[in-house]
Amino acid sequence: MNKVCVKHLAQKFMWEIVCGDAESLDRPITLPDTNRPGLELAGYFSDSQTKRLVILGEKEMGYIDEVMDEISQRRSFEFLTSENTPCIIVAHGYDCPKVLKEIAQRKNFPIFKSPQKTTAVVVSVTNYLDECLAESVILHGELVRVHGVGVLITGKSGMGKSEIALELIKRGHQLVADDRVDCYAMHNMLIGKTAPLLEGFMELRGVGIINVGRMFGVGSYARRTEIELQIDLEPYDSNHDYDRVGIEEKEYAEILGVKIMRIRIPVSSGRPMSTIIESAVTNFLLLKEGLDSAKEFEERVLTQIAMNKEETE
Repeated sequence: MNKVCVKHLAQKFMWEIVCGDAESLDRPITLPDTNRPGLELAGYFSDSQTKRLVILGEKEMGYIDEVMDEISQRRSFEFLTSENTPCIIVAHGYDCPKVLKEIAQRKNFPIFKSPQKTTAVVVSVTNYLDECLAESVILHGELVRVHGVGVLITGKSGMGKSEIALELIKRGHQLVADDRVDCYAMHNMLIGKTAPLLEGFMELRGVGIINVGRMFGVGSYARRTEIELQIDLEPYDSNHDYDRVGIEEKEYAEILGVKIMRIRIPVSSGRPMSTIIESAVTNFLLLKEGLDSAKEFEERVLTQIAMNKEETE
C-alpha cells in the first residue's frame, strides 16, 4: 500500500491552505473514505470513524451558522480536529468558521478551502485515494491490450513473452507493461500498469531497450488497463493432455482477491503465438456475450449422434 499524506492531496487539487504548517501537512491518510460530519455537529460522537477526511459542505456550514452556538461548536470542533483525523476541507468556497480556525491554529491542524461543490470534492478525493491506497502486488510478465481486453501474459523467463508482446504491438494492439506489472485491486476490478520510469519501453534480448511509442506511434501503448484475462505460456510437452475442445470447466486465477479467467497455452517452435493469443481473446469476448463455441460444437455433435442413432434404429 502506498503512503499518502495530506500534502499530496493539497498539491493534487491545489487547495487553499487556511491552517497548518509544513509539519501538519505530513499527517498520513490511511482510509479512502470521507466524512460529512452531520451527527458529529449534532453532538453524537459514538461510532465515528476519526481517520476519515472531514468535508464541510453547504448543509454543514448552514447548520453551523444557523443552529450551533459557540459552546456546541467548540465541543464538535475539538472532536473533529483529533490527532487521527487527517484534515478538514471546507467546500463550496465557504470561509472557515472562526471557532474552528481558532482551534485548528492552536492544535496546528490542517484545514483547506476548495471552490468546488461538495459532491465534486467528495468524488475527486475518494477516486484519488481509492487508487493511491489500493492493495497492490508486482507481477512478472507482459500486460497488453488486445481488442480492448487487458491480457496478462505470464510464463517462465526465456519463453519469449516480450517477443510475443512486440508482435502483438506490430499488429495494432497496445503495450501496457513489459516485464514488471503493477496490479491494483479497485472496485472489484484488477487494474494493471507499470512504473512511470518504464512506461512505453520494452527490453528485447539481443536488441536492448526500445521506445515503443517512438517506433510504433503514441497509440501503441496505454498507461493502464483492467486485467480480464491471464494467459500462461508453457513449454510444449507431448505427454501433457492439453485442452483441445474447450468444454472442460473454465480455469480462473485469483489476484488480490479478484478472479480472472486463465488459459494455458503450450509454446513450441513454429506456432504463431500472436495469432493464437488474438484468437483466445476473441473467444473470450464471445464467452462474455454468452456465446460458447465449445458448447455449440458439443451440441452439434450430440445432435448428430442422436440422428445417427435414429437412422440405425
